[in-house]
Amino acid sequence: MTIYQNLIAGEWVGAEASENISPSNTGDVVGLYATGNAEDTKAAIAAAKAAFPAWARSGILERHAILKKTADEILARKEELGKLLAREEGKILPEAIGEVTRAAQIFDFFAGEALRLTGEIVPSARPGITVDITREPIGVVGIITPWNFPIAIPAWKIAPALCYGNTVVFKPAELVPGCAWAIVDILHRAGLPKGVLNLVMGRGSVVGQAMLDSKDLSGITFTGSTGTGKRVALASIEHNRKFQLEMGGKNPMIVLDDADLSVAVEAAANSGFFSTGQRCTASSRLIVTEGIHDKFVAALTEKLKTLNVDDALKAGTHIGPVVDERQLKQDTDYIEIGQKEGAKLAFGGELVKRDTPGFYLQPTLFTEANNDMRISREEIFGPVVSVIRAKDYDEALVIANDTPFGLSAGIATTSLKYASHFKRNSEAGMVMVNLPTAGVDFHVPFGGRKASSFGPREQGKYAAEFFTVVKTAYTLP
Repeated sequence: MTIYQNLIAGEWVGAEASENISPSNTGDVVGLYATGNAEDTKAAIAAAKAAFPAWARSGILERHAILKKTADEILARKEELGKLLAREEGKILPEAIGEVTRAAQIFDFFAGEALRLTGEIVPSARPGITVDITREPIGVVGIITPWNFPIAIPAWKIAPALCYGNTVVFKPAELVPGCAWAIVDILHRAGLPKGVLNLVMGRGSVVGQAMLDSKDLSGITFTGSTGTGKRVALASIEHNRKFQLEMGGKNPMIVLDDADLSVAVEAAANSGFFSTGQRCTASSRLIVTEGIHDKFVAALTEKLKTLNVDDALKAGTHIGPVVDERQLKQDTDYIEIGQKEGAKLAFGGELVKRDTPGFYLQPTLFTEANNDMRISREEIFGPVVSVIRAKDYDEALVIANDTPFGLSAGIATTSLKYASHFKRNSEAGMVMVNLPTAGVDFHVPFGGRKASSFGPREQGKYAAEFFTVVKTAYTLP
C-alpha cells in the first residue's frame, strides 16, 4: 500500500506508518498513514514560523483564490470523500456526504471573508489625530481536531486560520487521518506557499505534546475531551499563547406536555442516536414532563425499533458502528453503570453482529433516570440516552441547567411563552426549539459555556476573534 505522508515545509515526508481501520469492517484497511514524531512536529512548527511573514502580508485575492479552489474541489468530490469518511469513522454515507458538503461551504464562506477584511477609522479625543483599528493574524496556529467530524471540524479551523493570514500546524485525530490528509492535499495543490500549512499525523502523546511544549506557537485551537482541554490550557498559559477549547457536553432536551409528539420524537431520535450519538452536541438527557412522559417514551421506543444498525456504506443503514473498540467498551461500561444505578433499560444496550466484523451497538434508552446518576452527568459519547421525569417546565429547566457542561440545549413545545423563556434562561451556548440539538449552520457562531468551551466562538465572522489580534494605531498628520 501507498503511505500517505505528512506535509512539512511543502514536502511530503514520513516512512513510518500505521493502518487506518474501518469500524464497519475491521478487515478493511482504509490506508497506511504516516506516524509523525516530536522532531517532525518541531520541523513543521519551524516551517510555519518561517512562512508566516510572507503569508501574513499576502494579498486578499491570493487567499480568496486558494480557499475558493479548495471549496470547489471538495464539493466536486463529495461522494468520493464522503465514502472515505464513512469508511474510516463509521458515519453513515448520507451523513458523511453532508459533512463533506459542509466543509466545502466553510471554505467557500472564508474565501468570501478574505475579501471582506475590514477595520475602522475613528477620530481621537485629541483634535487633529486619527485612530486606525485593524486586525492582524496572530502567527503560527496549532490545530488539534477530534475523530467524530473528521473533515468539517478541520475545515472550520483551517479555513479561518488561513483566511486571516496565519500559518498552520495541523494534527488530526489518530483514528481518522484519511480525511485530514485529503483536505491538506487539496489545499496544497490549490497553491498554498510552502510551510503555510503543515500536517503532522500521529499520536497525541507525541505530536500533540510537542505542539504544547513549543514556544513558537502563537495559538492553539483544540476540540476534544475536557481532560485534554485542561492540559492544552495549562500549557498555553505557560507559553502566554492564545487558546481556544471546545470540549464535552451533556446536552438536555426538554419535552413539555404541549409538545407535538411526532416533532419531539424525531428531534430526540436525531439528537441522541444519529451519528451513533458521537457528537458533542447530542442530546443524552431527555427531560420529559409528567403529562407526556409515557406517550413520549412509548413513541420513541417504537422509533428506535425502526432504526437499522449496520455497515456505514450500506443503503438503508440509519446508525453506523461505534468508532473503535475502546469507545465501544466505554459505551457498554456506562450501560452497565446505568443499570447498577437503578435506571431502567427500556431499549437496546446489546452488541449486534452483522455481515462484517465491526463495533455495532444497539441504540440504548434508559428511563426512570435521575440527574444525579453518572449516566446523566458524564459524557458517554455514544448512542446512549437517559429519560428524566419532571413535573413541569420549571423543574425541567432546573434539571436542564444542573450540569457542569453548557454546549447545546433543546426544548420541544408549542408554547411561545416557554420557548422564549427557555431561549433566555438556558445555560447553554446554543439553544434549539423543536429541532435536534445537534446540527448547526456553518456561517454562525458555534460554542458553549461552563466546562464545554473556553475562548472565542468558532465559525462565521466570529472566528476572527481567535485568529486575529486587534491593533490600534494613532496618526498626527
